Amino acid sequence: MPRGQKNTLRAREKCQQTWGQNQGHQGAQTTATQKKKVSFSSPLILGATTQKKSAGRSGSVLKKPQRALSTTTSVDVYHKKSYKGANSKIEKKQSFSQGLSSTVRSRTDPLAIKTKMLVQFLMEKYKMKKPIMKADMLKIVQKRHENHFPEILKKASFNMEVVFGVDLKKVDSTKDSYVLVSKMDLPNNGMVTRGRGFPKTGLLLNLLGVIFMKGNCVTEEKIWEFLNKMRIYDGKKHFIFGEPRKLITQDLVKLKYLEYRQVPNSNPARYEFLWGPRAHAETSKMKVLEFWAKVNQTVPSAFHFWYEEALRDEEERAQAAATFNDGSSAMGRKCSKVKASSSSHA
Repeated sequence: MPRGQKNTLRAREKCQQTWGQNQGHQGAQTTATQKKKVSFSSPLILGATTQKKSAGRSGSVLKKPQRALSTTTSVDVYHKKSYKGANSKIEKKQSFSQGLSSTVRSRTDPLAIKTKMLVQFLMEKYKMKKPIMKADMLKIVQKRHENHFPEILKKASFNMEVVFGVDLKKVDSTKDSYVLVSKMDLPNNGMVTRGRGFPKTGLLLNLLGVIFMKGNCVTEEKIWEFLNKMRIYDGKKHFIFGEPRKLITQDLVKLKYLEYRQVPNSNPARYEFLWGPRAHAETSKMKVLEFWAKVNQTVPSAFHFWYEEALRDEEERAQAAATFNDGSSAMGRKCSKVKASSSSHA
């Protein structure tokens, strides 16, 4: 059975086992046989997550983060919207502010402003698929802040990673050139659909993380509860992520990154999300956990229960790959023998 189908069947069984649990229970408690509801918030909103070990070895409890990330950040994306009046047009500047980096706390901070400008510059380069030169980034930072360039670049890279799901990597040390690489292979450089917009990879990684941490399937109600903490609302167009319902129930489902299905025997009908086959192929539980750890400024092992599950998943993947390689080698040897036999008869 293909790996994607196997994981889907396993998730379905687990989801059916845990479906009857109390929806209002807060915290994350695990036992040897099942995992109860987990209470956590969007990693794009909250800071480092502190874990408290339980008395036994059967599970762990995640406490709510002790400090929140700034809601005024280096990524303030501006656009203009015209309103027609009786005699004139009034241009209204709108901004989107999202909680990203705990180190960026004020619009009056010159380093925060330069970080925001650098993020906008990097985003334009990414959308145009053009290489990024250090010399050009220094022009954005300007000479008087040049000594702070490593710090500004680090913050900008962090924000690009946790919001848009793209990594800044150096490709040529002699020319100091960089490239932005998406963490997943979404179409149109992560923008999903053609045209203007921003990469949706960061949002997808968040959704995959929620699904993973909720027992590999999660109800639609819980997804929206999570997205609301990111200030993404059903029926309200988001400046970065567009129409969220269409994105998560149609676009990402059609691309097979998410599975969206009716909860068995639910009346009235309720729906739930699982990882789609393409998500299983392009990422892993460990990579998603690493992303969440990065956002929360901690390490994957801090999420004890899920870290152990991610390790088991890595082992299964390695075994499946080894089996596939052995089978391919055996098939190759068999083909070689057939060719050799045919040549000798000829």
